[in-house]
Amino acid sequence: MNIDLVEAIKLALRALGANQLRAFLTMIGISIGIGAVIALMAIGAGVQQYINDQFASSGTNLLGIVPGRIQRGPGGGQNPFGQSSFLTMGDYRAVVAGAPNIEAHAADFTSVGNFSYGSRTSQVQVSGVTPSFSEVRNWRAMSGRFIEEADNNSRARVVVLGQTVVNDLFPGEDPLDQVVKINDVPFRVIGVMESKGSSFLGDQDAIAFIPLSTAQERLFQRQAQARTGERLVSTIYLQATSDAARPQIEAIARDILRERHRLAPDDNDDFSIISQTELLNTFSAVTSVLTLFLGAIAAISLLVGGIGIMNIMLVSVTERTREIGLRKAIGATPAAILGQFLIEAVVLSFIGGLIGIMLGVGIALGVTRFVDFSAIVQPGAVLLAVSFSVAVGLFFGIYPARRASRLNPIDALRFE
Repeated sequence: MNIDLVEAIKLALRALGANQLRAFLTMIGISIGIGAVIALMAIGAGVQQYINDQFASSGTNLLGIVPGRIQRGPGGGQNPFGQSSFLTMGDYRAVVAGAPNIEAHAADFTSVGNFSYGSRTSQVQVSGVTPSFSEVRNWRAMSGRFIEEADNNSRARVVVLGQTVVNDLFPGEDPLDQVVKINDVPFRVIGVMESKGSSFLGDQDAIAFIPLSTAQERLFQRQAQARTGERLVSTIYLQATSDAARPQIEAIARDILRERHRLAPDDNDDFSIISQTELLNTFSAVTSVLTLFLGAIAAISLLVGGIGIMNIMLVSVTERTREIGLRKAIGATPAAILGQFLIEAVVLSFIGGLIGIMLGVGIALGVTRFVDFSAIVQPGAVLLAVSFSVAVGLFFGIYPARRASRLNPIDALRFE
């Protein structure tokens, strides 16, 4: 006696309904496994999108040149030992003059300053910047204005504050035109930057901008002077006219700096050129590997859940041995018996998978309430989870189903 698929599913649901608690406990392993995979993949996709957004908000087609050599791979970091690891205003001007296809450029000199306003104090990063910094980094003043060329030319004591500095020094007050002291030097507040929020690099709003010439020649005069007497810069920013132009700019800038720093052909660079795309790819690779690693750990619970299904199906075969014998006696084929128990295992695993999807989505949404990014539940991940849960049911259901299909009907009917 052959049964169709719909009838087999009804029989499976009826069998599971007869032992609801046992079926529920069996499905828990599958549900936890699928839920963990869905949640981790959704959080991983959310982190990836968050990183992409952070890089996009920092400017497009951007190259950054910093002193020192950054090692790629494990143990990376700036390694300036034995090298003249500094960049100067001369380097900045030479690169800008020599490299083609540069749409915009900027430079900064960054240090830490002690801020005070009345009785309030704060210690934050101070960046002396050229006026084009705002355009290159795609970061505008929310109120007031940003640093202008006239400020740089006159070494003006003006400052543009980040949101965190405003909150620390001017809670409930308008900071514009107020005077703050940075390292005991008075500066007039001319603007407040729009908020960038926190990123993997920390609080981006805990910063203040002053003219580059003011930082180099007034506020951080000693720190910003090389032994040669030249003014130092911390970073040179180059914005390419297109994504395709970046490699050419990078190659020419490298040649210019190596010549200026008098490096021999076999000497390593004493500076690093950081491509926005390269950084993004690095972070993407790290998050992908981390997500896969955590997903693999979560998959272990799927394996445990699958073993649970096999165990419960073996118990079911034993309990229903007489039923199997009776069905075979009235004409059921081994294939029909095998199909019935196999479908029962798949239905059990499939329902567990559906519960797991709801669990995973709930966990992902719950996590995003406490972090700065939103989890992204991808349809592909859901489809993969459902398929995997069905595959688990099939794989672990084969042995009990084959055992049931091979029972001798006479022996099965005699089974007590």
